[in-house]
Amino acid sequence: MRPPSVPLVACDPYFSIWSQQDNLTDGPTTHWTGKPHRLECSVKIDGEAFQLMGKPVNGPAPLKQTGLSVMPTRTMYHFAGGGIALDLTFMTPALPGDLEMLSRPVTYVTCAAVASDGRKHALTLDFLASGELAVNTPDQAVKPEVVSDVEGLSVLRVGSVAQNVLGKAGDDVRIDWGFLYLAAPKATVREAVAGPQPGVAGPGGETSVRMSLDYGQVGTARVSRWLMLAYDDLFSIQYMKSNLRPYWRRNGWEAADLLKASAKDYLALNKRCAAFDEELSADLRKAGGEAYAQIGSLAYRQCFAAGKFVADAKGQPLQFCKENHSNGCISTSDVFYPMSPQFLFFGPTLAKSFVVPFMNYAASARWHFPFAPHDLGTYPHANGQRYGGGERTEDNQMPVEESGNLLILFAAIAQMEGNANFAGLYWTQLTQWAEYLKTKGFDPENQLCTDDFAGHLAHNVNLSAKAICALGAYAKLCKLRGEPAKADEYSKLAKGCAERWVKESDDGDHFRLAFDRPDSWSQKYNLVWDRILGLGLFPDAVRSKEMAFYRKTQNPYGLPLDNRKDYTKLDWLLWTATLTQDRSDFDALVSPVLRFIQETPDRSPLTDWYETKVPRKTGFTARPVVGGVFLQMLYQKEAWKKYAGRDLTKASAWAPMP
Repeated sequence: MRPPSVPLVACDPYFSIWSQQDNLTDGPTTHWTGKPHRLECSVKIDGEAFQLMGKPVNGPAPLKQTGLSVMPTRTMYHFAGGGIALDLTFMTPALPGDLEMLSRPVTYVTCAAVASDGRKHALTLDFLASGELAVNTPDQAVKPEVVSDVEGLSVLRVGSVAQNVLGKAGDDVRIDWGFLYLAAPKATVREAVAGPQPGVAGPGGETSVRMSLDYGQVGTARVSRWLMLAYDDLFSIQYMKSNLRPYWRRNGWEAADLLKASAKDYLALNKRCAAFDEELSADLRKAGGEAYAQIGSLAYRQCFAAGKFVADAKGQPLQFCKENHSNGCISTSDVFYPMSPQFLFFGPTLAKSFVVPFMNYAASARWHFPFAPHDLGTYPHANGQRYGGGERTEDNQMPVEESGNLLILFAAIAQMEGNANFAGLYWTQLTQWAEYLKTKGFDPENQLCTDDFAGHLAHNVNLSAKAICALGAYAKLCKLRGEPAKADEYSKLAKGCAERWVKESDDGDHFRLAFDRPDSWSQKYNLVWDRILGLGLFPDAVRSKEMAFYRKTQNPYGLPLDNRKDYTKLDWLLWTATLTQDRSDFDALVSPVLRFIQETPDRSPLTDWYETKVPRKTGFTARPVVGGVFLQMLYQKEAWKKYAGRDLTKASAWAPMP
C-alpha cells in the first residue's frame, strides 16, 4: 500500500498531521491542508544520529525505511540500520463503540527497538513538535512551557500567546487557541526542553517542545518507549452562539486528567487497538477483498478526523463534521449522508450524534422552509445555514437532496434499533419533508444536488431514485410507529414512483442521467438503500442492467460520475459497486480505485473527486465523505449487528430544543 498521504495524528480537523511522502524522512509532516505542521524524530545508535521523521536543515542521515502499513487505528513504519531494527507506530485509539476513547484528542507514538546483529547498542530517541501545531500561520507568537503538576509524567506544552478561542471560522484554517501537549513517563525521559530548537525555521516553528527518551542498552530483547501527543482546544464548537466543550471534558476534566488517564490506559489500548485493527480488517476483507480492506483502513481515520465530538448541556455527545477543502461548512447534510455508513455501522450513538444538532436547528423557529437545511454554518461556528441563500431565500438550496438524506438516515437508525422512537422526536419535520418529496421528488425541478460542482440539473434520475427511496423510508418509519394507513399510503406511492422511474428513465442498456436526456447516463448510487432498508421498490434487473453498463464504460482509474465529465467521486463509486451484491461486480469497480490511490502523484489525504483517465485529483482533500466506503458493510447484517451491538455509550436521551 502506498497511500498518497499517511495519517500520523488524526483526531479532528485541527489536530490532523500527515506525511505526504513515500518515506517518513523525505519531507516535513503537514496539516491536512498541506501547511507545515512539523514533527521530527531521530535516534542515536551508539552515539551516531539517524533521522526517522522529518527533514531538518543539516540533519542526520535517514535510517533506512523498510516498511509501512496503515491500519484503522495505527500507522506503523519499520526501519533498519546501525545494527538495530526499529518500529515507529502512531496509534490514535479511535475505537467506535467507546466514545470516551474515540473522542480523546490523543495520539500515542511508540518506538520499539531490537538488535539485529546480536550485539548490544546504546539508544536514545529525540522527538520534537513544532509550535506551528498551535497556530494558524507561523508568524503568530507561541509560548512553550514545562508543565510540572502531572503525576508520573514529564509534560511540555505550547500554545499561541493570543488565545483567541473559537475566533476563526473557515476552510484553510488551523487552530490558534488551546494547547499542544507532549508527554511521556518520567522514568524514560532523559531530557525535556520547551524553547527554541536548532534547525527548526520560522517564528512559530523555532519555538518548539522536545523530549529525549532513554533506552539504555538494546540487545536481542525488544525495548519499547512511548510518548503522547495531545491537543486541548478548551472549547471546540460554537453551536447556536453557545461555546461547547469537547466530549472528553464533559465531566470537568482538565488537560492533566486527560494525560493521566491516557497514560494509565496505554497498555490496554495497545491490545484493544491491535485486536480491533485485525478484526475490522478481516471483516472488510471478507466483505470486499484485499483492495477493499486497504481502502477502508485508509478511509477510517480520515472520516473521524474530519469532525469533532462535543458535549451538550446534559453531557450527551454531539458530532460536527467539517466540509474540508470544498467550502468549510459544518454539519453539511450532503456531506454527512455519504459519511454516514461508517457511523451507522458502529452503532446508534455515533449515528445519532451528527443528526441531533442538525435536526434541532431544523426544528427551531429559525428554519421556515418545507425542506431540510443544507448546513449549520462554517466550521467551527454552527450558528445557522450559510450555503446558498442561507436562511433567507430558497435560491441555491438542495430541497430534494437534503430532505431525502434525512428520511433515509432516520430509517437506517430505526432499522438498527428496531423502533422509530428517535424519529418520533422530530416527526413533524420528517412528515413535512416526506410531503415535500411526495409532490417534488419524483421529477426534480432545476435545482442543485450534492454533485453541485456539475451545476444545476433538472429531471435528475439519480436524485429521483433518492426521493423514491426516501418515500419508502418514511413508509418504513410509519409502520414502526404503528401508523399502518400512512405506511401503506407512502409504500404504494414509492412503489408506483419506482415503476414510473424504470419506464421513464430507460435508455436501452442503461438508465439516463436525466429523464429528458436520451443517450445519457450516470451512477445510480442512491439505489443502494432499496436493498439495505428492505424497501422492495426496484427490481433486481434494474441494478443488473446498470452494472453491466458500468463495467463496459469505466476507465482505467474508475467509473465516471456521469457522461458529462471523466471525473468521479470515490464515495459514490464505492456505493455503486455494491448495487448487485455480486462479488465480481464489486471487485471490477473497486480495483481501479485502489489503482488510483496507489498511483496518483497528488500527495494529500484521500480525495473523493478525481479523474478516471489519469490518476489526478480534481479537487477536495481529507473530507469525511470517505466514510461512505463502509456502505458495503451495511449489507453484512451479522457484522453490522456485531459492531453496532458494542455501542458502550448508549447515549439515547437527546431531546429537541425547547
